[in-house]
Amino acid sequence: MNRRAWFLFLLVAVLWGIPYFLIKLAIEDLSPVFVVAGRGLIAALVLLPVAAVRGTLGALRARIGVVSVLAAVHIIGPFLLITYGEVHITSSLTGLLIAVEPVVIALLMSGTEPLTRGRTLGLVLGFAGVAVLVGLDVSGDRLGLLGAGMVLLAAISYAVATMLVQRRAADVPPEALAGGTTAITAIVLAPFAILTWPSEPVHASAWTALALLGVLCTAVALLAFYRLIALAGSNRAGLVTYLNPVVAVFLGVLFLNEPLRWSTVAGFALVVAGCWLSTRPAATYQNDAPSEREAARLAG
Repeated sequence: MNRRAWFLFLLVAVLWGIPYFLIKLAIEDLSPVFVVAGRGLIAALVLLPVAAVRGTLGALRARIGVVSVLAAVHIIGPFLLITYGEVHITSSLTGLLIAVEPVVIALLMSGTEPLTRGRTLGLVLGFAGVAVLVGLDVSGDRLGLLGAGMVLLAAISYAVATMLVQRRAADVPPEALAGGTTAITAIVLAPFAILTWPSEPVHASAWTALALLGVLCTAVALLAFYRLIALAGSNRAGLVTYLNPVVAVFLGVLFLNEPLRWSTVAGFALVVAGCWLSTRPAATYQNDAPSEREAARLAG
């Protein structure tokens, strides 16, 4: 990868590693549904003008059905699950559990891609890592198990959304797709957000966290990620999943005084090993770089 690709890679890794920390700050004063609705609204206000300037908003009209489904499985569902899940578990554990997403994708695609010994071993190691994280970090804590379960469901939803984008929405310009899904999120959740409007004074830290979630962790991160795909291909771009949990754990331990247990390190190591093995391309799938026309569309 060239310097620009490395810069985008590190940028996305950081921007998608800090949401779990920011969510913890935001839900101290704001309800989870208010946080998700606000995050979607802020991101839409950033992304839709970008799409308008590029003249790509029209692409949403013919694909509104797919975009609506994608909004449900890629933003509304997982964002709510993660935010409500973090009420019961640490931001560090949340980031680590989300890292299992590539393993889930490999499992879902086992019917269309060869399930080699390496991929099978990767699936086993990945889910073993989840077992270590959940079994030792929240063992005996029913609410903790509920929170971990919510986050794992979010990871599954992300995996389904990734496949949906590849198969049904690859022709929709990224800024329009991201703007459309975040706008739908804001519209759908607006009534619930109004019902849970904070009745007590909200600290500046909560409002700041919400603003950063919308602008940086959603709008900017999505645009940077799509540009990274154009420059480096989807396989290499997907490797940001390996770094996101490191950022999440670092912030949680440093600023939220969350514990760093040996099970956290061991579970994360198993998840990363599982992701690496389960996502290694077979010999017939080595060329994952986008075509020149696709790269130009994503980068443009």
